[in-house]
Amino acid sequence: MTTEIKLLLEHNRVWAARMERERPGFFTGLMAQQKPRYMWIGCSDSRVPANEITGLDPGEVFVHRNIANVVVHSDLNALSTIQFAVEHLQVEHIMVVGHYGCAGVRAALQGTRIGLADNWLRHIRDLKLRHRKSIDHLPPEQQEDVLCEINVIEQTGNVALSTVMQDAWARGQKVTVHGWVYGLRDGLLKDLQVSMDHPDAVLNAFRTAIKRYPREIDKNADRAIDTTFDSLDDD
Repeated sequence: MTTEIKLLLEHNRVWAARMERERPGFFTGLMAQQKPRYMWIGCSDSRVPANEITGLDPGEVFVHRNIANVVVHSDLNALSTIQFAVEHLQVEHIMVVGHYGCAGVRAALQGTRIGLADNWLRHIRDLKLRHRKSIDHLPPEQQEDVLCEINVIEQTGNVALSTVMQDAWARGQKVTVHGWVYGLRDGLLKDLQVSMDHPDAVLNAFRTAIKRYPREIDKNADRAIDTTFDSLDDD
């Protein structure tokens, strides 16, 4: 076993001993049950730990992460995790959380080839194309931040439109989907004001959120690719 791995195991032993010393019965309590009120859908970036950012203990937030916090209706991994959180754990809030400085969003914005993940990031490249009138006219340093936010808004809508959420709301379950973005510069979470708590709230919340990004007027631009939300963009 390498020295680096041995060091991680030693850190674990120190941490476990400290937790039990400072909070006797901590691990026994974790074994007894898992009843989180929150689900966090975030980026796999190691600089964005859900529990630490929100000040929650292990067991208080159910986490799903992937490159650039993408949720698409063909991803059975994400959908299964959401279903488990909603139907089995009965979470009350689902937070879709992106972060500024996301390498996946940057690669999609700049068209950088990184390998197999290019196919996954194609979802964000499509967003860039669809919302190009709100992005292309901005200074380069702002384009990435805006695309990070638009990506969160879109993925929040995708969660809300999933069969899992639609079925949960149909049976009267109280669960709200939120869209946040995390700042690596200051450690703060920004609420993008795109919360959805019932089917009728989805389209209006999306429309209101997207309209916060002024569009460049270009009468000669090609029409954006048709998607679920295209009609909202044009209102």
